[in-house]
Amino acid sequence: MGSHFDYERMRREITWDAAKRELGFVNGGTINLGYVCADRNLELGRGEKLALIHEDHGGHVRRFTYRDVTRLGNGWAEFLASHGVKSLDRVCVFLERVPELYISFVGILKLGAIVQPLFSAFGEEAFFQRADDSKAAVCITQHKHLGKVRKVRDKLPDLRLVVVVDHDETKRKLREGEVAYSMEDHARDDFPPAPTYAESPSVLHYTSGTTGRPKGALHVHSSIFAQYLTAKLVLDIRDDDVYWCTADPGWVTGTSYGILAPWALGATQVVLDAGFSSDRWYETMEKHRVTVWYTAPTAIRMLMKDGVDPVRRRDLSALRHMCSVGEPLNPEAVHWGREAFGLDFHDTFWQTETGSIVITNLPGMPVKPGSMGRPFPALDAAVVDPVTGVPIREAGRVGMIAVRPPWPSMMRTYWNNTATYLKKFLNGWYICGDRASLDSEGYFWFSGRDDDVINTGGHLVGPFEIESALLEHPAVAESAAIGKPDPINMEVVKAFVALRPGHGASSDLELDIMNFIRKRLSPLAMPQEIEFVEKLPKTRSGKIMRRMLKAKEAGIEIGDTSTLDDE
Repeated sequence: MGSHFDYERMRREITWDAAKRELGFVNGGTINLGYVCADRNLELGRGEKLALIHEDHGGHVRRFTYRDVTRLGNGWAEFLASHGVKSLDRVCVFLERVPELYISFVGILKLGAIVQPLFSAFGEEAFFQRADDSKAAVCITQHKHLGKVRKVRDKLPDLRLVVVVDHDETKRKLREGEVAYSMEDHARDDFPPAPTYAESPSVLHYTSGTTGRPKGALHVHSSIFAQYLTAKLVLDIRDDDVYWCTADPGWVTGTSYGILAPWALGATQVVLDAGFSSDRWYETMEKHRVTVWYTAPTAIRMLMKDGVDPVRRRDLSALRHMCSVGEPLNPEAVHWGREAFGLDFHDTFWQTETGSIVITNLPGMPVKPGSMGRPFPALDAAVVDPVTGVPIREAGRVGMIAVRPPWPSMMRTYWNNTATYLKKFLNGWYICGDRASLDSEGYFWFSGRDDDVINTGGHLVGPFEIESALLEHPAVAESAAIGKPDPINMEVVKAFVALRPGHGASSDLELDIMNFIRKRLSPLAMPQEIEFVEKLPKTRSGKIMRRMLKAKEAGIEIGDTSTLDDE
C-alpha cells in the first residue's frame, strides 16, 4: 500500500459481509467455530498443511497438520459427548500451553459446548471463583494443576467431570469423577459439528481483574467474522505465513488471535510453552522462520533491555510484520523496533469484551509512535463525552473511547451480570472504560484507564503520559504512575520505577529523573515521589496492576492476586 494508503476508501469498501462470504456463511444458516478452524481447512485442501508447531520448555518440537487437528478435535468432541457433555455446558480448560489446550477448543466448540479458558497460573481461589460463577460442568487439566481443582471440588456441585491429560497410572491414582485422556488414543475421522448459529454462545472469557472482580464476557460463534477479518487485514496473516502470537489463551488475545483467527485463515502457528527469555524468543523466531509476530508492550520493553545486538545475531529475515497488544505501546518501543528489526510495531487496541481488534495501525498506514491508530474500517469508534456520550470532535480533548454496536465479536452479556453489562452503554455507544483523545487526522492517543485517572487538586491526569516520559530516561526500564492520597490535593502523583541493568537506586538518580520529567510534563503531571522497585506487579497478559500499587500505598487489602505474573 505504501504512500498510496487510502483509509477512507477502506472504510467504504470493507464490511463484515466479506468475512461471511469467505467463510461460506449464509444469513440464518449455521456457523460452528470448531468446524471453521478444522474441517473447513480439510475441505479447502489444507489437510497436510502444518497447523501447529509446538515447542516445549525443553526444546522438544511437535508438529500437527490440519488433518491432525481435525481428527484429534473430533476425538475430544466424541469423548466429552460420551461423558454426558451437551450443548451450552461450560467446559473449563485449565492447562499450560500444551497441544491439548489448543486442540480441545476444536472439540468443545464442535460439540456446541462453551469453552471457558483459564490461565494456568491461577490459584485455587481464582479457579473456584470462575468455575463457580459459570457453573462449569467439566474441567480439562493436568496433574500440575489437579491439586488446585481438588481443593475446591467439594464447593463446585456442578463440576461433574475432571479430565486429566497427562495421567500416569503407575505413579498416582485418580479419584471419583476424574478420568484420564490421551488425544492420540481417541482420534477419529468424523464428528458432525453441532448445528450452532450466529448467536449461539461459544467462548466465556473472564476479564483479567485489573480493576476488580473478574466478569465473564460471553461471546458467540459469529465472533469469528470479526476475528477472521481483523487477522487478515491488521495482522496481515496470509495462507503461507508462520505466525506467532505470544499470548496465553487464558487471556482473550491468546484465544481470538492465538487459536481461532489463525486457524480460520489456515495459517501455521507457533506455540512456545516456555518462560520468557530474549534469546529463547529470538531463537524461536529464527528456527521456525516466523513471518508475523503478535506480542505485548511489556515483552517488547523486556527485549529492549538487551538492546539490538541479540536481534542482529539471529537470522530473522523471514519476519515481515509485527503487532502489539495489551497496553499502549510507548513511542520509544516503536523507534527501537525500527532500529532492531527494520520494521514498525503496529499497535492494536481492543478488550476481552470487544472480542477482536477495534482500533489499530493498519499495514501501510503511517505509524505515529505512541498512537493507537484509527478504527478498524468495518466499525465505528469515537472519543465521547463521559457524561453525555456525544462524540468529541475537538482535537486533543480527552474523553472515553467508545465503539458503535453491533459488531460480530462483541460480548453479548456478562455471565450472570446483565446489570453491569448494561452499564457499559451510553447514548448508543459501548463505552470501553479507557480515555483517549483524537488528533486532527483521526488517530487515537491513549490517556489512561478511566479508573486509573489521578485527581490532583481537581485536575485529572492520566498515568500513561507520565509513564511514557519516565521510559524515555536512559535508566528506566519500566514505570507505573498512581495517585497517592494527599490531604491537600486529594491525590499527588507517585511513580514506581524499575531500573535497567547497570543502574542503581540513589537519591541522585531520583533527582536526575525528576529534572528529566520536569522538562517534559506539565507541573500537574509531575511525580511528587519516586519509589524504585525490582519489578512491577503485572497480570499474565502484561497489564500493570496499578490497583495493587494503589492499595499498598493506601494501606488497604490488595484483593485477588491470582492473575499476577510471578516470574
